[in-house]
Amino acid sequence: MTEFSANLGFLWTELSLPDAIRAAKAAGFSAVEMHWPYETDAGEIRAALSETGLPLLGINTVRGGEGENGLCALPGRVAEARASIDQAVAYAGETEAGAIHVMAGFADGPEAQACFVENLRYACDAAPERVILIEPLNHHDAPGYFLNGSTQAADIIAEVDRPNLKLMFDCYHLQILEGDLTRRLTHYRDIIGHIQFASVPERAEPDLGEVNYAHIFAYLKELGYGAPLGAEYKPLSGKTADGLGWMRALG
Repeated sequence: MTEFSANLGFLWTELSLPDAIRAAKAAGFSAVEMHWPYETDAGEIRAALSETGLPLLGINTVRGGEGENGLCALPGRVAEARASIDQAVAYAGETEAGAIHVMAGFADGPEAQACFVENLRYACDAAPERVILIEPLNHHDAPGYFLNGSTQAADIIAEVDRPNLKLMFDCYHLQILEGDLTRRLTHYRDIIGHIQFASVPERAEPDLGEVNYAHIFAYLKELGYGAPLGAEYKPLSGKTADGLGWMRALG
C-alpha cells in the first residue's frame, strides 16, 4: 500500500495547522509536511503530531520579502539567508521535522550558484541530523527561480558534497520542466530525499491531468521507495475533503 503525506500548505488551509494535522489523520494520511509554519507555536504543532501519531516530514525556509521566493541563492543577502536557515533548523528541532527545504530564490549566474552552494553547506552542517532538500521549480509557476532543472540540482548536490543534501523530486514541476518521470526517478533514485505530486497542468488532485500516477506510484514500489509521497496539490473545488477519492484509487 502506498502511503501519502498531506502538504498542509495547500490542503485544509481553512483550518489552523494543528487542526489540519488532525484532519489529515482522519482522512488516512500517514504523515504531514508544511510550507512556512512559523507563525504557529511549535509546541502546538508538536502536540497535534503527538496526538495523531503523524510525523512531520519537512518544512521550508522562508520566502523573504514580498515577491521573493527564497533567499539562499541571492548574492549580498547571505546574512538574511542564514537567518532563515537558522530559523528553520530551530523550528524543525522543536517539531522533529525530518527535512528542511532550502529555497533558492530568483537569481541566475555563477555568483548565485556559488552563493547557493555555500549556504547549502551551512544548512547541512547546521543540521546534520536532518535532510536538507533542494527543489527545481518550473518556469510557469516560478519564472526566474534559480533552480530549474534536475541536472542542475544533481550537479549542485555533488558540488556541496554533504551526505544529508538531497533532491526534492516534485513530479508536478519536473513533468512541466522535463517529463520522462520514470527514467528520471531511476536515474536520481540515490539522491532523492522526498517525492511530491500533483496533476499536470492543473496542480490539482492526482487522478486528473496528463500524468498517470497509478503507473508512477507502482514504479516507485518497484524501485523500493517506500517513504510517504507528498500530496502537494491545490484542491480543484477549493475543499480538500471533496477530492480525496484519489487516495482509494491510487493508494
